[in-house]
Amino acid sequence: MLAPSRNLLGIPFIAIAGVLTGCSSDAPNTARVDVQISGEDAATDGFLYPSGSEVTFVDGWELHFSHLLVTIDAITLAENPDLAPGDQSRTGAVVARATGPWAVDLVVPGSVPGAGGEGLATPLVSIPNMNLRGGEPFAADERYAFGYRIVRAADDARRVNFADSATEALYARMIERGEAVLYVGTATFKGTDCTASDDGYDFASLPKSVPFELGFATPASYVNCQNQENQGTAFDGEEYQRGIPLPSNRAALAQITLHVEHPFFSDTVHDSPVFFDQMAAPLVGEKPSTTLTIEHFADVDPTAFTDGSGAALPWRACPQGAKPPAGKQRAFGVGHVLVDSSGDPGEVFRDYRDYVSYLQSTQGHLNGGEGICYVERDYPSPL
Repeated sequence: MLAPSRNLLGIPFIAIAGVLTGCSSDAPNTARVDVQISGEDAATDGFLYPSGSEVTFVDGWELHFSHLLVTIDAITLAENPDLAPGDQSRTGAVVARATGPWAVDLVVPGSVPGAGGEGLATPLVSIPNMNLRGGEPFAADERYAFGYRIVRAADDARRVNFADSATEALYARMIERGEAVLYVGTATFKGTDCTASDDGYDFASLPKSVPFELGFATPASYVNCQNQENQGTAFDGEEYQRGIPLPSNRAALAQITLHVEHPFFSDTVHDSPVFFDQMAAPLVGEKPSTTLTIEHFADVDPTAFTDGSGAALPWRACPQGAKPPAGKQRAFGVGHVLVDSSGDPGEVFRDYRDYVSYLQSTQGHLNGGEGICYVERDYPSPL
C-alpha cells in the first residue's frame, strides 16, 4: 500500500490504482464523484434542550455524544437509477466501486462543508472514473445511482479520524461484539414543568443522568439513494429524483449522511417525535451511573413500556403547556409489524431492542436532508 499523502485541506488520502485518488482543484475537464460523510450538527453538537438544535426530546432530555462510530464500505455508482419507477432497489449495472472499509467517528468535526449547508463533513474518497469498466470516463451530465454499505467493525478498516486510544478501545469492543454502529455519550434530564399522562407515576425514580454505550449489530446496504440536490420530478411516493448527476467540469458531491436521531423515534414512520424516558426507564433499580446498553431493551415491549420495577411508564411532555401523546401508558407505533417476544426476528419485533435496531438501520441518507435510500438489511429484521 502506498504511503498517505495530504491534499490542501490536510486530509490524508491513500491512492489505489483504478479506485481511489486525491481531489484536486485543477483536475482536468472530466466528471468524478467526491464522497464524504457526516452526522451533521446532531452528531457533533448533540440534542440540546429546550432549544438550540434541530433535534429536541419531547420529554425534556439533553444528549451529547462523545463518540459515534461507524464503518463504511462498498461505495458504488450504477447506471440508470430510474430503471424501475416503482422499485427503488433496481438499477442498471454497477460501473464503479470504492472499497474500504473506512472507520469514522462522526463526533469529530469534519474539514469540508456539509451538503446542503448542514454542519461539516469528512472526506472519504474520490472516484475518478468507471473503474469496473476499465477506467472509462463517466458520462457527463448523466445521473448515476449511488449506494454504500454500513458494515460490521473490522480490524482492517482504515481509521479515518480516530482521535485517541479511547476511540481505538471502543472500536475494538465493536469488533468483538460484531457491531456496525456505536453511540457513546450521556443524556441528562433538564425538563421543567412537564405534563404526564399519569400523575401517579413517580418520574423521580428515573435516573437524571444516563451514560450510554449503544451498539448496533445492524449491517445494511443503502441503495439507489434519492438526492435533494436534484431538480427533476420525483417518482410517485418519493421525495426527490434518484441518483448523482455528473457535470463535465467539476466534481459531483456524494455525502453519506447519517441521521443520528433515528434510534430515538417514537414510530416506524420517518421523522416521528423523539423521546428518551423509555431508554432511561430500564435503569430503575440499577446502581447509580450504570451505563445503558442495548441489552437493557431486551424483553421490553415497545407498545407498552414499563420501567425496571415493572411499573407502566407514562408519556411525559415538557415544558409547561406541552401535551403528551394520547394514552396513559407510553406506546410506540410499530406500523403493520407484530410484537411477539417468542417470534422470528425476521418477521416480528420481539422487543424494544429489535425495534430500536430497526430505527437505527433507517438512518442512512444521501446529501443531507431527506435523500432516502432503499435499505437492504444484512441482519434479521421484519422490514
